[in-house]
Amino acid sequence: MDGLFKSMAVAAVALLVAMPAAAQTATPSAAETRLSDAAISQVLAQRVDVDKQAAGMVVGIIDAKGPRVIARGLYGAADPRPVNGQTLFEIGSVTKALTGLLLADMVKRGEVRLDEPVVKLLPAGSVVPERNGKAITLIDLATHTSGLPRLADNMPMADPLNPYADYGPDLLDAFLRRYSLTRDVGAAYEYSNLGVGLLGWALAQRAGGDYETVLRGRVLGPLGMSSTAIKLSPPLAARFSPGHTADLSVTPHWDLTTLAGAGGLRSSADDLLKLLAAELGYVDTPLKAAMAEQLVPRRPVGGNVQVALGWHVATTPAGEIVSHGGGTMGFQIFVGFDRTSGLGVVVLSNTASVMGVEDLGLHLLTGAPLKTAPKVKAREATTLPPTVLDGLTGRYALGPGAVLTITREGPRMFGQLTGQPRIEIFAEGPTAFFTRVVDAQLTFTVGADGRASAVTLHQNGQNTLAPRLADGVEPPAAPTPKAVTLSPQALDALVGRYALAPAMILTVTRQDGKLFAQLTGQPAFEVFPQSPTEVNWAVVRARAEFVLGADGKAISLVLHQNGRALPAPRVP
Repeated sequence: MDGLFKSMAVAAVALLVAMPAAAQTATPSAAETRLSDAAISQVLAQRVDVDKQAAGMVVGIIDAKGPRVIARGLYGAADPRPVNGQTLFEIGSVTKALTGLLLADMVKRGEVRLDEPVVKLLPAGSVVPERNGKAITLIDLATHTSGLPRLADNMPMADPLNPYADYGPDLLDAFLRRYSLTRDVGAAYEYSNLGVGLLGWALAQRAGGDYETVLRGRVLGPLGMSSTAIKLSPPLAARFSPGHTADLSVTPHWDLTTLAGAGGLRSSADDLLKLLAAELGYVDTPLKAAMAEQLVPRRPVGGNVQVALGWHVATTPAGEIVSHGGGTMGFQIFVGFDRTSGLGVVVLSNTASVMGVEDLGLHLLTGAPLKTAPKVKAREATTLPPTVLDGLTGRYALGPGAVLTITREGPRMFGQLTGQPRIEIFAEGPTAFFTRVVDAQLTFTVGADGRASAVTLHQNGQNTLAPRLADGVEPPAAPTPKAVTLSPQALDALVGRYALAPAMILTVTRQDGKLFAQLTGQPAFEVFPQSPTEVNWAVVRARAEFVLGADGKAISLVLHQNGRALPAPRVP
């Protein structure tokens, strides 16, 4: 499962959240390092023209002097129009900030309460899981503390490149009826697209409309955000950029229906700057009271980060930073503002790149350092005849539940791992291929008939053999590691939250005599005790060693994965 290109992948169903500015320290101050428009243009030129990290990028900035936009690049190779402040992008999880504002507005109108159980907003007869007699409330959903997982496990994904499109109300209802919470409601932060999607759905039910119509009437309309929508009119569709994977291949747009409140909106830099102008008080709006309600920090995330209603709030040396990020299969987004300095920043990219866009947004807000593009060894590609390429196409079992699919489109070859975007691979020889977006190579084992029987992935110093799968055959499920039996007291000694980074928490829980571990923004996976202080994962090659205190409870752990040892102290 430590599979192909994992270091750059955007998970196929993961509406990415850029955890706020939280973990960044602004040294020197943002004011001392803040980029001029000309300098921002140079950064964008480097990323778009030189590093090939995006087909097009747009930066929007607002301060007391007003809004401005700096852009670089194109809609795409097939559409050479330059991107600009009016170009529409999928904004992914930034949608959650607008769902949070809708919630705050409905609270101010007296239509809902933050402590109201969500089941009361749903159709009669609906069921929502509870734990220890506590119901999931609206504030639990808005702050990612409901205990619901990141995603439901019954998503049909008829089209893996548009994974949310077929997830309807009936499937959501079926999941909620049978799901058992693995932790107490309100106990801990666990990022959940499902939870905020449910929130948006429920608010629309209470307001008597669909999510987009309600949001337009309550939020988008009053803010003048006329270019923000889910269903696009022909004029808006004409400004909607294609999305791209990391190798700049076009990827289909995403369509969210029932869970639209988690990530279904499309918007532009100009429109998002209108949102920030209102948040920062540069314009008067009927949503002023709702925005004040929304921005109150409600529950801890970790380190210096708290979660408000749809925003993450971080206290940094530069001031109080409010932000949210997002990404889909073909887009990356960052939106944030500094309530102390009055600065707001929007960064939009029409490409799901290795570098992302959060670092640029944080640099503009806090002076945090900019990333540099990963160095990939220069390699020369050669051209192979179609008959040779066709012998390599197929499905290969890279690991339990992980299939590497090799396809051909004309003279071009592509590789795609289960749940990841496809990327182009290039031939160095008849059996040797490489990718230009990360340092990874493939070597095919080819028989006398010209047909590959296996492929070996070379990445991160490891060589992983993947045998060819016959048609209709799936790879075996992950084997369950042997485990020792521990007493409930010994298991409970390991339960807790461990900070691998200020906004990256590994949460260990116990349910029905089993241990589960969940990293921020990922599903919970069962882990298997090897001793009273060590557990192994089945889904990845990883293990954790716990350090126990004098009272027998864990005070820290060390995560071992990919040759690295990452210490993580226990946090509240």
